[in-house]
Parts: sequence; structure tokens; C-alpha cells
Amino acid sequence: MKQLRFAEPLPKLVLGGQKDTTWRINDDKEISVGDQLSLCYNDRREFAKAEVLWVKETTFENLSNEDKEGHEKFSSDEEMLQTYSGYYNMKVEPKTKIKIIKFKLL
Repeated sequence: MKQLRFAEPLPKLVLGGQKDTTWRINDDKEISVGDQLSLCYNDRREFAKAEVLWVKETTFENLSNEDKEGHEKFSSDEEMLQTYSGYYNMKVEPKTKIKIIKFKLL
């Protein structure tokens, strides 16, 4: 089963139903519609299982309102890019490619 890890406090948002979308840079798992996922804390402990409803590839600068639905909010584009730069330990820019993954808990 493919695994997605989430940093705190995101697992609580997923379990509480406020988060059902995640954005990933360099999807090395080739996640696609219908995949069953193991959702895990950063230490790899599973907190839920989910099924992928849809995926889309775009860039940060081209994120639509639909892409942002079900995702945690940022106060600015700058905050969003800084957050993802920290997650991936790289410089994330508006033209950086990302995969949007919409899922439902099982």
C-alpha cells in the first residue's frame, strides 16, 4: 500500500474532516485515482487509510480554488512557498510542479 506522511498538526485536520486534499512535489509513488493509501505521521505510524478520488498536476502559481479546497489555508503565497520549502528542504518557487491529490477516508 502506498504511504503518505503528514507533519503535525495535519493528521488532526484529516481525521476531523477539514483536510481531504494534499499537495506533493516529486511524486515518486506515482499516486493515481483508485489507489488505497496508508496515511501516516512523520514517524510512519499509520493514522488512517484513504482512497484517491482524483489527481491533477500543476504548478504553485496555477493552483485553482478547486485545488485549494480541502487543503489547509495559508495567509499568503509567500507563506505557502516557505512552508513547502521547509517540507521538502528545497527552494519552492511559483513555477515548481506539484501533484494535487484528493482523497476520502476509508
